[in-house]
This record gives sequence, structure tokens and C-alpha cells, in this order.
Amino acid sequence: MLGQGPPTPAIAHLDTDEQGFAWLPEDDFVNHFAADVDPSKARVMYAVQQPLNVSAWEETMGTPAWKSLPSWFLVAEGDQTIPPDAQRQFSARMGATTTEVPTNHVAMVSHPEEVVTMIETAAAAVPVAT
Repeated sequence: MLGQGPPTPAIAHLDTDEQGFAWLPEDDFVNHFAADVDPSKARVMYAVQQPLNVSAWEETMGTPAWKSLPSWFLVAEGDQTIPPDAQRQFSARMGATTTEVPTNHVAMVSHPEEVVTMIETAAAAVPVAT
């Protein structure tokens, strides 16, 4: 689904090393990946980023848990990494309970209260297994 359009601003200039690990350039990380995080904090996040091997985009996984378990999904309305419309498609396909937040890709950093509320709501909705 993500390959259907041009690369988003956050990943348009990925630097891929000889081992196939992709790194976001500082400008793209600070201004697009973590756009609504304080710039000094975003630069620290950039400095400690962990790369993703490009082969991950081609990996096939087994049966996803959302096919048999209740699911929740946070749509980041201003995401410049994964388009919000793609996130909405993912959520709909999962049959997930969806929360939309006016944030960028790292909602857990820029909007932690909303993320915690969604997690607490999900936890309260699922009966404890015995």
C-alpha cells in the first residue's frame, strides 16, 4: 500500500548503507519524521535513531494477530512518513477501534497523553485471560 505513490517527505531521501540499512537524513528526521517534536529533542532522536534494513519492506509475515484479536489503531493526522489515508485503510482492514490525533509520526513523543489513553482504553476493553 505504501508503494502506490511517491515517497513521503520523511523517507524521500533515505540513506542506505552497504549492509542495506536505511537512515533518515537529519533534515528529514527533524522536519518531517518528528515534525511536531521540539527541534532540540528531535535532533537527539535523530542522533540515536536505529536503522531499518530495507529488506523489512519485502518480508512476509505469518497470520497477523488482528485477524483474531481486537485491535486499536492510532492515526497520526499529520504523518509525513506513513500517509494518514493509508493508516485509515490499515485500520479499516483490521476492523480496529481508531483514534485520530493531530500529530506526526512519533505520537508517543509529541502526544503521549493521547497514546496512553488509547492504550488504557484498549486494555480495559479486553477481558483478562485466565
